[in-house]
Amino acid sequence: MKQLISLFSAFILALTLITATGCASTAKHEGTGEYLDDSVITTKVKAALFDEPNLRSGQINVETFKGVVQLSGFVDTRDNINRAVEIARSVKGVVSVKNDMRLK
Repeated sequence: MKQLISLFSAFILALTLITATGCASTAKHEGTGEYLDDSVITTKVKAALFDEPNLRSGQINVETFKGVVQLSGFVDTRDNINRAVEIARSVKGVVSVKNDMRLK
């Protein structure tokens, strides 16, 4: 009986460790909490870009990974690129901004 309890405890411990490892982040994959944080950051950046009257926010793509925001797409002027980067940097939670936007 004591051996059965010990075996069951070891099984529960192994299951817990496997589950916790599955939710952890790696260099290329986010954990569940980080994914949700990045989704919130992406939404906030998109909303801030939408609120800017001089930008066509539908032409700017926003992706976030571990707090790093990547902006891509085509815009009309260099000022629009600079303004979009400035807006993205101002959003809480943004670690850095990668600018992959191009001029039309």
